[in-house]
Amino acid sequence: MTQTPKDGFADQLRKATWTDHEAAEYTNYMQALLGGQISKDGYAEMVAQHYYAYVAIEEAGHALADDPVAGPFVIPELERVATLERDLEVLYGAGWKDAIKPSKPTLTYVARINQVADWAGGFIAHHYTRYLGDLSGGQVIRKSAERAYGLSGDDGVGFYNFPKIPDYKAFKAGYRDKLNALGLDEVESKRIVGETLLAYQLNTEVLADLGKRMSEFKVA
Repeated sequence: MTQTPKDGFADQLRKATWTDHEAAEYTNYMQALLGGQISKDGYAEMVAQHYYAYVAIEEAGHALADDPVAGPFVIPELERVATLERDLEVLYGAGWKDAIKPSKPTLTYVARINQVADWAGGFIAHHYTRYLGDLSGGQVIRKSAERAYGLSGDDGVGFYNFPKIPDYKAFKAGYRDKLNALGLDEVESKRIVGETLLAYQLNTEVLADLGKRMSEFKVA
């Protein structure tokens, strides 16, 4: 029987990970950021931690570009590393590479991405977790940062702008079609769902670590 979007893998993945997705959104740090209570330095620290994760994901993608399963998800218009580098230069200055370092949770996150980098399903799990989030909840973060820090365009919030994607809603629908077209068996489906859950957990731990520094980052 042909799967419809409502009973396909994309819907299965969304339902299985929804609670973990919300957990990442409702960390103390993220709630404070969205509420305009985090300093610009605190926002910059989050951007810095994102940088390391995206370097790992995009390096994995480049290596898997010709893979029949992963290849359709290696989408140049989504790539964020160059944009993150521009944002970091705006936020930290020309010496940004010497001004940032990965936190312990970020090192763990990156290590996991690298560990599954040669497994197409693992790459898809981490890709889905980050990029669909950027096109959805990430847009709320962009608006909050623009309002709080006077940023705009590519000046510190370029990470959240996808100029080569004119219609985010249509793009996300197409992405879900790609997930439904994977033709996975039950074992591989469960394995990718499990890896996606882990990806959300690792991302939440990065944000939770930023939350431990709230006294440093919170606006008085």
